[in-house]
Amino acid sequence: MDERTSEAWCAKLGAGGAKPAPSCAIVIFGMGGDLTRRLLIPALYNLSCWGLLPDGIAIVGVGHSDIGIDELCTQLEAGIRAFSGNAGFNRAAWDRIARNLDYIKGEFEDPATYRELAKRLSTKTKDTGENVLFYLAVAEKFFAPVVLRLADVGLTRAEHGWRRVIVEKPFGHDVASARALNRTLLSVLSEDQIYRIDHFLGKETVQNILVVRFANGFFEPIWNRDHIDHVQITVAETVGVEQRGAFYEPTGALRDMVPNHLFQLLSLTAMEPPIALDANAVRSRKQDVLKTVRPFTEDDARRYAVRAQYDAGVSAGKPVKGYRDEARVNPHSTTETYCALSVLIDNWRWAGVPFYLRTGKRLTRRQTEIAIAFKRAPHLVFDDGPVGATTTNWLVLHLQPDEGMSLHFDAKVPGPAVRLGNVHMDFLYKDYFHVAPSTGYETLVYDCMIGDQMLFQGAESIEAAWSIVQPIADVWSEDREKGLVRYSAGSPGPLEADKLLESEGRHWRPLDRNE
Repeated sequence: MDERTSEAWCAKLGAGGAKPAPSCAIVIFGMGGDLTRRLLIPALYNLSCWGLLPDGIAIVGVGHSDIGIDELCTQLEAGIRAFSGNAGFNRAAWDRIARNLDYIKGEFEDPATYRELAKRLSTKTKDTGENVLFYLAVAEKFFAPVVLRLADVGLTRAEHGWRRVIVEKPFGHDVASARALNRTLLSVLSEDQIYRIDHFLGKETVQNILVVRFANGFFEPIWNRDHIDHVQITVAETVGVEQRGAFYEPTGALRDMVPNHLFQLLSLTAMEPPIALDANAVRSRKQDVLKTVRPFTEDDARRYAVRAQYDAGVSAGKPVKGYRDEARVNPHSTTETYCALSVLIDNWRWAGVPFYLRTGKRLTRRQTEIAIAFKRAPHLVFDDGPVGATTTNWLVLHLQPDEGMSLHFDAKVPGPAVRLGNVHMDFLYKDYFHVAPSTGYETLVYDCMIGDQMLFQGAESIEAAWSIVQPIADVWSEDREKGLVRYSAGSPGPLEADKLLESEGRHWRPLDRNE
C-alpha cells in the first residue's frame, strides 16, 4: 500500500476527508424491525451528522405496520436517541432524514407493494436521479421474493444511474441454500449490484487488520508459520438467545456465527497481500484463504469441533435460565449455543499453524478478539535458574467491547536479580484518535452508496464458507444429543473446548479477566 493509497483509504473510513455520497433513494424493507430501529436508522443519522448523506436523499420504508409518518418519525427518533451512540441529539441532522422519509404499508410477497413502490420512486427521481439502494432488513425467507418482485416491476434496472441491494445475514443455512440464493439473485442482478453485508466488517479494528499487516514493515515479515505458533479467534457473548428462540432453534451457533463473522476474521488475518486496495483484489485474496481450509471429514468433525449448550447459571450477578427454558425453544433441544473448532489452512504461509475458533452465548465476558500467539525463542537462556518462566508473546486485536490492540511480551522486573515479568502494551482507538460514535453500519452503508464492495462478501466466499462447515453441521445433525456437552451460563464455556487445545499443548486465552 503506497502512501497516497493509504491516506485516501483512511480518509474514506472516517468523516474527515470523505465526500458526501451521490444523490440516491434508500428503500428499507423491514422498516418496523429491530435491525432498522437499533442499527440502520441510527447509522444513517450518524452519516447525516458527519455530512456524508447527499443533499438529494429519499428514504422509503416498507413494512407490515399500519403506521402514520409522524408516528414512525417519533419511534425512529427515539431509537436514534437510544442507539446512535451520540451524547447529544443533532436536530438538524435528524430533520434531514425525517423530511425526506416516506412509508409504504405492504406485504413483501404482494405484487401491489412493488407497484406502489415504483410509483413512489418515480416521483423522487428529480431529487435523487435513478440511483436506488434497496436494503433487505428482513427474514432470510424474503430475500429472494423481494428481489424477484423488484425485478418484475423493473426496479433492478436503471438507464442513467445505479441499483444496488444490501442483503443481510444469514445468507442461506447450508451449502445448497446459499448456492440457490446466489443463483436467484444473479438471475436478475449482476454481482456488482449485490452487497452481502457482515456488520463485523464495519468495525474499525477489523478494517485495521489490513493496515496493521500491510502498512507496517515489522509485522508482515513475521506473519507466517515460521514465527506464529497458532491463532485464536473469539466471539464471546454474555447474552442468551432472549426473544430470538424461534430463529435460533433451527440455526445454532455454528450456522449463526462461523460461516460469516468468524470466517471473515479468519480470512482477513490469513490472506495474502492484495495487489491493490480495491474490492476485487481484497475479496479474491480472502476467497483464496477459504478455498485452502482443510476439509473436515466425519472423524474430524467429532474430534476437532466442540458443540455445547448453556444450562442455568449466574450472569452479571443474576440467575439466568438455561437454553432449553428460553422462550420459543424446544425443551429437549439439541441446538448448540457454543462451538469451538480447530481449523488448518493448507497453503505455504500457514501450513501446520492451527486456527482455533470459538463463539458462544451466556459466557463470562463479552469479548471479541483475534489473538496471534508467536513461537517461543529457540534458545531459552532464561529458563535456567529462578528467573521466572518465559511466557507466550501475543499480538491481540480487540474488536469489542474496547477497540484496539495489545502486545504481550517478557521484560526484566526492576531490581538486582534477573527476574522476568509479562508486559502488556495497549493501544485503544479512543485514546489516540477522535472516534465518532457509531453503530458499525455507517461505513458499510456509505460504501454501498459510493459503490465500494471491498468490505462485502462475494458469492464465492459465501459458498466456500458454507462448504467448510457443512460436514460439521451434518455430523451434528446426525449425532443430535450425542456429543452435545453442557456449560453453566456465566462460565467461560465447556471443559471439552479446553481439551481441544490442551491435547496439542496449548490453552485458550482466559475469558474471565482481561489478559
